[in-house]
Amino acid sequence: MSDCETATFLSEVTIMPIYLDHAATTPVCPQAAQAALAAMTTGYGNPSARYALGLETANQVKTWRAILAGRLGCLPEELTFVSCGTEGDNWAIQAAADFGKRIGKHIITTAIEHTAVLEPVKALAAQGYEVTYLKPDRSGHISPDHLAAALRPDTVLVSMMLVNNELGTLQPVAQAAQAIKSSGSPALLHCDAVQGFLKVPFTPKGLGVDLLTISGHKIRAPKGIGLQYIRKGLRLKPMLLGGGQEEGLRSGTEPTAQIAALAAACQAWGEDTAAHIQSVKEHALKVLQQVPGLEVISPGDAPHICAISLPGYPSEMLVRDLSDQGIYVSSGSACHKGKPSHVFAALGLPKRTLMGILRVSFGPDSTPAEADALAAALTYITRTRIAMR
Repeated sequence: MSDCETATFLSEVTIMPIYLDHAATTPVCPQAAQAALAAMTTGYGNPSARYALGLETANQVKTWRAILAGRLGCLPEELTFVSCGTEGDNWAIQAAADFGKRIGKHIITTAIEHTAVLEPVKALAAQGYEVTYLKPDRSGHISPDHLAAALRPDTVLVSMMLVNNELGTLQPVAQAAQAIKSSGSPALLHCDAVQGFLKVPFTPKGLGVDLLTISGHKIRAPKGIGLQYIRKGLRLKPMLLGGGQEEGLRSGTEPTAQIAALAAACQAWGEDTAAHIQSVKEHALKVLQQVPGLEVISPGDAPHICAISLPGYPSEMLVRDLSDQGIYVSSGSACHKGKPSHVFAALGLPKRTLMGILRVSFGPDSTPAEADALAAALTYITRTRIAMR
């Protein structure tokens, strides 16, 4: 396309906002919104109340928990509701460290974990824990052999995410579980599966994890609800003390509207949804590679995330220019708030490449036309902006 043709194309396709940052959050699906509204307006009883309205709500919570357990492939009693992935990750790490405190003070995690894992691990390091950070290879994958070599008799926790939130790479969680078992290590295995749930097939038992964390707003449920899987038989220190809700593990009145919405969002996520997202991403990668100078940093193993770069073009400028055209992508995890990404830095990329990185992530409603619009917009930027040397 000529510059004039590209500008015309963009003016036609960006009338409606194009949202390509589903790894940051997702729009709430109608089914989840309707379920939340019903829970707030008709099924509003306190689940702990002993009269009919409360008992009815308690039964609803039991039903929703069973629905979620079915989608995750675990027992309902292995699920505890939490407010978000960050809360779940923090609880898992702190509780696992407390669980193994008589065994040792060694933790293994990766250099590309979400900050919801890295920050509580950092806090434990300040309390005297020794931490081994496994580094990824250039493609963003952690080596199972490196993990096995890092295990020690005093290792009490291994925390490894299932899908990296900035690269879309799958990490060897099941192999980590096997390494822990083969070595005879007492370490608990925690998995941040926030970006993996419903996107890639897994069950906690299949992975071999003890703890696993999920966040609802990544799968078209509202913000403010998540799940913590705790393997049956593992008794952890409670997160919150109080009225004894959630089997005494997280006291406080259950957020029934959010729970209802999370169950509805899971039910609305069809069997072919991930395949659709994958097909859109594959189309996007094809057209994006036609943008002058663009590099694919990670095509992503998961169906919804890929990372690209326009070397020399500052990513914050790219995000702003694209936003001005109604196209929304990010320069990495939203939790960085504009700070350089530790994930991309861990890959050892050249400075100019790091400068221009964008994360593009897709959802159930994404279309090939939206990918075309992104490619056209980036092409236009390369023809009208001067790269920094």
